[in-house]
Amino acid sequence: MMELPTQVATVAQVIQLAVAPVFLLAGVGALLNVLTSRLSRIIDAFHKLENSLLEETETIDRARSLASISYLSRRARLIHWAISLCTSCYLLVCMVVVTLFIAPELQVDLSRAIAGLFVAAMLALIAALSCFLREINLATSVIENLDRSALRIHGRN
Repeated sequence: MMELPTQVATVAQVIQLAVAPVFLLAGVGALLNVLTSRLSRIIDAFHKLENSLLEETETIDRARSLASISYLSRRARLIHWAISLCTSCYLLVCMVVVTLFIAPELQVDLSRAIAGLFVAAMLALIAALSCFLREINLATSVIENLDRSALRIHGRN
């Protein structure tokens, strides 16, 4: 049986190792908050367009609303993937922390498992951020397209 000071030292070392992943959890949690806010705004815009489709009679307005719904659907799909990947990252980091604490108790070398879980978490985060970046590009492309349309209309007058 291990001596008490040795056990305390081991737990202290594990806590030190677990601090960095816990900070990562805070960052991923903040990112999840941003992503869910964006998804909420997309859903609100979708519902407004859905209601306007019920009221619109002109074909041009209806076509514009349907195009906007399609665009919002693509954005929502990307945010959904980003949220799913961030959640996967979060779970993997939690598994890293748990494994950091379990390994010394079982007296087993789980360093490869810890490294593998951490690499998987980083890959999930990279993929989530890529989806987020793509969604932002889609969102800003609408503004750029409107700006180009306004310049064309202004140039004709």
